[in-house]
Amino acid sequence: MRSASGNGFDSSDSFAVSGAAERTARLHDIPPSITPSHGDDSHLLSRIASPADVKALAPNELAELCREIRTTLLAYGHQHGGHIGSNLGMVEATVALHRVFDSPRDRIVFDVSHQSYVHKMLTGRAAAYLDPDRFSEVTGFTNPDESKHDQFVLGHTGTSISLACGLAKTRDMEGPNSGIGNVIAVIGDGSLSSGVAFEGLNNAAEQGGNLIIVFNDNEMSIAGDFGGMYGPLARLRASGGTAQPNLFNAFGLDYRYVEAGNDVSALVAAFEEVRDIDHPVVVHIHTLKGAGYDGEETHADRQTASASPVSFDSPTGVHPTDNVNHSEPWHSDHCNLSDHEPHEGQCEASHWQNPDAAIGKPDDPRKHYGKMAMAALEPRFAAEPGLVVISPATPGSNGITHEFRERAGAHYVDTGITESHAVAYAAGIARAGGTPVVATTASFFQRAYDQFFQEMSLNRSRVTVLDFLGGLSGSDNTHSGAYDVTMFSNIPGVTMLVPTSARDYLADLAWATAPAGSADAPAGPAVIRVPGEAILAAERDATLLPVTGGQIADRPQSASLPASASSASGGISAATVRGTVSVTAQHAGARHMLDWRVNQTGSQVAIIGLGNAYPLAEQTAAALSDDYGITATVIDPRQCTSLDSDVLESLRDGHQQVITLEDGQLEGGWGEKVTAYYANHHVSDGSRNPRVLNFGAAKEFTDRVSLGELNERYGLTVEQVTEAITRCF
Repeated sequence: MRSASGNGFDSSDSFAVSGAAERTARLHDIPPSITPSHGDDSHLLSRIASPADVKALAPNELAELCREIRTTLLAYGHQHGGHIGSNLGMVEATVALHRVFDSPRDRIVFDVSHQSYVHKMLTGRAAAYLDPDRFSEVTGFTNPDESKHDQFVLGHTGTSISLACGLAKTRDMEGPNSGIGNVIAVIGDGSLSSGVAFEGLNNAAEQGGNLIIVFNDNEMSIAGDFGGMYGPLARLRASGGTAQPNLFNAFGLDYRYVEAGNDVSALVAAFEEVRDIDHPVVVHIHTLKGAGYDGEETHADRQTASASPVSFDSPTGVHPTDNVNHSEPWHSDHCNLSDHEPHEGQCEASHWQNPDAAIGKPDDPRKHYGKMAMAALEPRFAAEPGLVVISPATPGSNGITHEFRERAGAHYVDTGITESHAVAYAAGIARAGGTPVVATTASFFQRAYDQFFQEMSLNRSRVTVLDFLGGLSGSDNTHSGAYDVTMFSNIPGVTMLVPTSARDYLADLAWATAPAGSADAPAGPAVIRVPGEAILAAERDATLLPVTGGQIADRPQSASLPASASSASGGISAATVRGTVSVTAQHAGARHMLDWRVNQTGSQVAIIGLGNAYPLAEQTAAALSDDYGITATVIDPRQCTSLDSDVLESLRDGHQQVITLEDGQLEGGWGEKVTAYYANHHVSDGSRNPRVLNFGAAKEFTDRVSLGELNERYGLTVEQVTEAITRCF
C-alpha cells in the first residue's frame, strides 16, 4: 500500500528551489527539495546536452539520471501541466533508447508523441523543463523545428509504425548512402488500438528489414483500455510473453517481452539485443503509467492509503502501488476527470495534469457543455434503448464523467482511440434504428473524414456528432479546431448547428437526437459545434452581450425583416432561392432549426456572427451605436451548412454593408458563402447589392498562440471590425 505522505523521494534529495516553486511545493506537500535547479551542474540532467552524454554515463549513473528526470517531470507538472503520467512511465525506456541507439542516425518515431518529454530532455532541451522561464520553448509533442532528433509533428495516434516503415523503406532502397541506421517506432499509451497501427504492423511484416517496434504497454489508454486485443495482451504479461495467441506473431513479427519496463538496466539489455537486427521485431515493455506520482490518496471514494512509510522498489523514485491489474480499471478507478487527482497505475487522471494554478477554476467549455449534454441525454436512456453515447477514448476531457459512465452502462461505449471506427460504428447503430451520439475533439474527427462522407452522409445515417474544441483556441498545432466548419459544413447531407447559448445547444441536441420517425426529426446526420470560450464567458457575464443581454426570442425572427426583393426590381425572389435551405432540411418540421435569428433590426450595417464569434457581433454593434450612432442589424445564423436567403434578401434594403464574423478558417469557410451569394445574385439596382466584409482566421497552423492574440492577428476584435466598417463609409 502507498502511504498518505509518501512521495517517492527520500531526504537525501537536495535540489535548489526558487521562492515561487517553493510556494507551489508547499501547496501540495511536495518537499521543496524535489524541485530541480536549472543552473546546478552538480546534477546529471543539467549536464545532458545530447544523447552522447547519456552514452558517456557510467552504468551505475543511469538510475540516478532516471530519478532526476522523474523529479523534474513531477515539478514541471505542478508548475506547467501536461502529459505527465505517460512520461513518468517512459523515463527508463527513453533513457535506455538513447543509451543504446544513436539518434538522429537511428530514427526514433514516438507515438503518441506526448510520450516524448523525456526524449526532449535528453536531446538538448532539458532547460525547457527545468527553468520555468523557458517552459514555453517546447511543444508537448515531437517537432522537427525544435530538434533534428524529432522525426515528425505527431499529436494524434497510431501512425508511428507506418511512418517507421516509410523511413526504413527509403533506407533499404538507398543503402548506406541513406544516412539512416536503425528505425524505431515507439507506440503505446492506448495508441495501438488505432486501426492505422494494425495497418502498419501488417506492412512491417511484409516489408522486412530492420524495424524495431517498442510497444509501451501501461495497461491504459486515455481512459481505460477497451477492446478484444487487451485480453491477449494481459495473458502475454501474465505469462512473461509466452502465451498464445500472440497478436504480433500472428502478423508474422518477431517478438520479445520485457516485464521490468521501469528497470533501465533490463531495458538497455533488451534494446542492445535487437540493435541492428535484420528483420522487424516487437519489443513489448510493461510499464507503470504515472510511475513516481506522490502516494497521497485524496479522493473521498478511495480508502486505501495507510499512514506507514513506503519502501521504494528502485532508486529512480518508482514505489509500489496497488492500482494495477484491475480487471475493469474504468470501474475501479474513481478519479472523476482526466485532469483531477492523478496517481500511479490505471488512472485516467494521469493522462493530463493541469498546473496548480488551474486548481479551483470553473470548468472549461468542453467539460461544462459536455456535462450539460450528458445530463440531458441520461434521463432518456430508460425509454430509449437505442440511445448510445460513443467516445473514442477522450471522455473526461469532454465532461463525460466516471459517474455518468457508470450510470449509463451499455448506453455508453468507449471505442478506444478509433475515430474512424467510432463514426462507422455509429452509422451502423443508426441504420438499425438506434440513436448514436459521437463525442470527441474537432481535430480528432479529421481522422474520420472518409467515414463522414461514406458511412454517415452518403447513407443518410441519423448520427449526432458533438464537435468539441471547434474554432480558434490556444491549442498546439496538432489540436487546433479552426478547420471544423470548412470540413463539416461542406459534406453533402450534413447539417452543422452552431449554437450560441446553452439553451440553443440543448435544443439542437434534442432535435438532432429525436427518435426516428418523430415529426421534427432531421433526415440525416447532424454535427453540433459545442460552444467555446466566448459563449461560456457571455453566459457567465451577460454584459458581454450588450445588445440582447442574453435574452433572445424563443423562435428565429427572420420575419422581422421585410423580404422586399422582387423580380420587378431586377432581383431574384426569396421563394426562388429558398432551395439553398431546403436541400438540407428535407421536411417542414426541420425548417425552423435552420432559420437565422435576427436579434436586432437596424440599418446601414448588418453583422452576422457565427457561433463563438456571435458575442463579438453584439459588442461591435454596441460600439457602432455608442461611437457613430449606427444601429446595426445583428444576426445569429445558428447553423453554417445553408444560407437563409429570406434574411439575406431582406438586407438589400437599407444595408450598405454585411459583415460576417467566424472563429475559424476564412478561406473555404462560412463567410465566403455569404459573399458568393450576393455576387451570384447580383441585382440591377446597384444600391441593393450590399458590400460584404468577411472576418476570420488565415489558412495556417498555429501553435499555442493565445486566443486573444489570435483574435488580434485576424482582426476579430471590436476595434478592428469597427474600424473596417467605418472606413468603408
